[in-house]
Amino acid sequence: MGFEGEVWRVRRAPGAPGAPGDTGTTRGGAERAGEEEPGAASGAGAEPGAGAEFGEIRIDDADFPWLSGRFEAGPAYGDVRDLFARELALAERDDAGHWEEWEAVYGEIERRVRLVSPDGPVAGFLLHIRGDRAWFRWSDEHLGGGREPGPEG
Repeated sequence: MGFEGEVWRVRRAPGAPGAPGDTGTTRGGAERAGEEEPGAASGAGAEPGAGAEFGEIRIDDADFPWLSGRFEAGPAYGDVRDLFARELALAERDDAGHWEEWEAVYGEIERRVRLVSPDGPVAGFLLHIRGDRAWFRWSDEHLGGGREPGPEG
């Protein structure tokens, strides 16, 4: 489908903990999808922490709707590493009540993380990161409930 070789970025969402002007509000989904911090693409002119790089994903497999690739952690990834580890651990469990806990943890990921395609931020996504691999699906609209962990999780 032409995704192989693309580089997608995982960034700190505006208003997320650690970003300048942190308001504690949740991500706005589609209404924020077109926004980008000044200098975020290059890091030049951005306030410290604005659009901080959690990492990059170089796509090497497209099994649409899932894309996957090599994940290279960025300088701010330590801020969310444990959150992604917890999300996967919950997704792999199979006991009563774990999906409610998973929804809460993934809600925090959505609040703190922005997924940016080569064309700009996407409105909705389901992203998993394990070591140097990441896999995700995305949408031009906020995904909301009914998410599923995906083919590798």
